[in-house]
Amino acid sequence: MRRREFIKVIAGSVAVTWPIATHAQQQGERMRRIGALVLYAEDDPEGQAQVAAFVQTLQSLGWTTGRNVQIDIRWGAADAASWRRYAAEMVALAPDVILTGGSAATAAVQEATRTLPIVFVNVSDPVGAGYVASLARPGGNVTGFTFIEYGMSGKGLELLKEIAPRVTRVAVLRDPTLAVGIGQLGAILSVAPTFSVEASPIDVRNANDIERTITDFAGTANGGLIVTSSPIALVHRKLIITLAAQHRLPTVYFLRGFVKEGGLISYGPDPAVRTCKRPAMSTAFSRARSPPTFRCRRRPRTSW
Repeated sequence: MRRREFIKVIAGSVAVTWPIATHAQQQGERMRRIGALVLYAEDDPEGQAQVAAFVQTLQSLGWTTGRNVQIDIRWGAADAASWRRYAAEMVALAPDVILTGGSAATAAVQEATRTLPIVFVNVSDPVGAGYVASLARPGGNVTGFTFIEYGMSGKGLELLKEIAPRVTRVAVLRDPTLAVGIGQLGAILSVAPTFSVEASPIDVRNANDIERTITDFAGTANGGLIVTSSPIALVHRKLIITLAAQHRLPTVYFLRGFVKEGGLISYGPDPAVRTCKRPAMSTAFSRARSPPTFRCRRRPRTSW
């Protein structure tokens, strides 16, 4: 099996996990190698579940770890220094393809190599971040799946006002270093006057920032919180949920997983059931030197 066909299998497995299907490997070929940079900490149940689902899907397609495929995993836990180190380690291993979870991991690996194929997931704005030239023609060695549209953030503000009509101040928790943090904030600011609220960003880069900024914001009445997409928010989701409850801040999150762990409400995609179309992906990887980036089209879900 040629490397391009193998990459098609990996991308297919990612989409089945997060679902898509493709063809299994023919017998008698060499051991293939996958590098995977996961945005969660190694002991995070959500990260473990996603990796297990990925491995299971590979197996269903004929790829079994230790028999015809080797998977090297690094767990980043939203730490920038770790991403750069792990990216260098992964490139040195020269795998057939590198799977990256989140913007920080994708950026680190793209900086480390312009030749090894990279397939990303959980990246909200690959064009704005500079990972691909466009969704239709990404160019270079990077492609993958994107699932967030900035307009969805405006809907989050609408939901916040529905569940907490007295809210007049909204803090938008974001990672200011990510393009998605800028884009989602812009979408919220554009609709804020419609709902008679004053929206402002609270920029976070670590757990200390999260605790300090949320506590400071909660000191004034009639506040609400919107948590935008970022690896930092995912890794520290329990802290954010605890602080929101402690300060009685009505909060809208960007993924259902926050609600499953005690958060109030979410509006956005559910990674466990994310769906893309097989024919488009199969055709793209088999015919194109630089396959298009796929926007997983699934109606956002509101979860309580």
